[in-house]
Amino acid sequence: MAAKPTIPKGTRDFSPVEMAKRNYIFNTIRDVFHLFGFQQIETPSMENLSTLMGKYGDEGDKLLFKIQNSGDYFNGITDEELLGRNAAKLASKFCEKGLRYDLTVPFARFVVMHRDEISFPFKRYQIQPVWRADRPQKGRYREFYQCDADVVGSNSLLNEVELVQMIDNVFLKFGVRVSIKINNRKILSGIAEIIGQSDKIVDITVAIDKLDKIGLDNVNAELASKGIPQDAIEKLQPIIMLSGSNEEKLTTLKSVLAESEIGIKGVEECEFILKSVSRIGIKNEIELDLTLARGLNYYTGAIFEVKALDVQIGSISGGGRYDNLTGVFGMDGVSGVGISFGADRIFDVLNQLELYPKEAVNSTKVMFVNFGDRETEYVLPVLADIRTKGINAEIYPDSAKMKKQMNYANDKHIPFVALAGENEMNENKFTLKNMITGEQSLVTAEELYSAVK
Repeated sequence: MAAKPTIPKGTRDFSPVEMAKRNYIFNTIRDVFHLFGFQQIETPSMENLSTLMGKYGDEGDKLLFKIQNSGDYFNGITDEELLGRNAAKLASKFCEKGLRYDLTVPFARFVVMHRDEISFPFKRYQIQPVWRADRPQKGRYREFYQCDADVVGSNSLLNEVELVQMIDNVFLKFGVRVSIKINNRKILSGIAEIIGQSDKIVDITVAIDKLDKIGLDNVNAELASKGIPQDAIEKLQPIIMLSGSNEEKLTTLKSVLAESEIGIKGVEECEFILKSVSRIGIKNEIELDLTLARGLNYYTGAIFEVKALDVQIGSISGGGRYDNLTGVFGMDGVSGVGISFGADRIFDVLNQLELYPKEAVNSTKVMFVNFGDRETEYVLPVLADIRTKGINAEIYPDSAKMKKQMNYANDKHIPFVALAGENEMNENKFTLKNMITGEQSLVTAEELYSAVK
């Protein structure tokens, strides 16, 4: 007996209904991207490891899926190296490519390779899958889609303001209440500076980014484990636990970071974004959150994270400014800022809150019953006509029993069924059944089209 097939952990199959829901998500986000002038590109699923490694910090590098070289990948490897069983060292020789971890680093590579073909500022979006060798859990998968929008070649903070508007727009369209968290890596650098630990900025940001996951005590323990002195950790406490309105937090930070030039610069940037957003009048709440660090090494300015208010799940969108990412590919001085929507987590949120519109899930609007060859000849021209008018329609392919055909329509959640037997054909009409209410009516082809539309 053949073994039952399975799929890798952290991946999922999607049924036709689930795909309809996912396409609703992608199309909604895509529409907002277009609304703000972004253009679509695509990059390969795999990149050279030299492109990916070192861009996500040590933790990110460990989560890269590496692709084994084809051919004789043992060539050039000694028996001593094989017997040493050093997985990382062997992988560096076995593997030259990897699956992309996110869409931002491949985008930076794209900009550098195609710099002579694009106009700056360049506003691009991508909707593609990414892969991470993470531990699968609720809301976290090894294969998932990201929907990214980035602007490169502009230092203007108006880009950050528009990204916040886009986040607000997307979740208003979905009907999901969210909290938009904002911080600035310059503020975090200023904090590290005033506690005398500038060289530990990465360790500090990686640790405090975990505050909502592991709690303050564990964050402090991690900071201590990284060699940060106890007095510096104590100075950090009132800063990362800062409370009050956005205006109150900014006022406090101006005082606390007065001696740090980079810290004050970060405060000013946050203040501009928050004031601009308040003038526009976005509908979702926006909060300055100093615990927001986003552990990726390439952020240099504003950072964003979005949490759903009515569902317990991780962040469903995030991003920030990266002033020097293209520099690692030999193109200095190109600033960028972007956001990423986590389509798979949004999928779960909309499922839990039951927020999918019916028209997004129900593909076929009307099914024609198949009574036989003569009846099919009568139906086909009308079927073709309503399709040309933009109505999704189908005919059951076999002249099966009525119960089987009606069960098919019910299983596919088709809202209307059209029947044409001898009586209907004699009157040049159809019997149209509403599958939701059970009501039936005798209609002409034009009336059928109007009713279904």
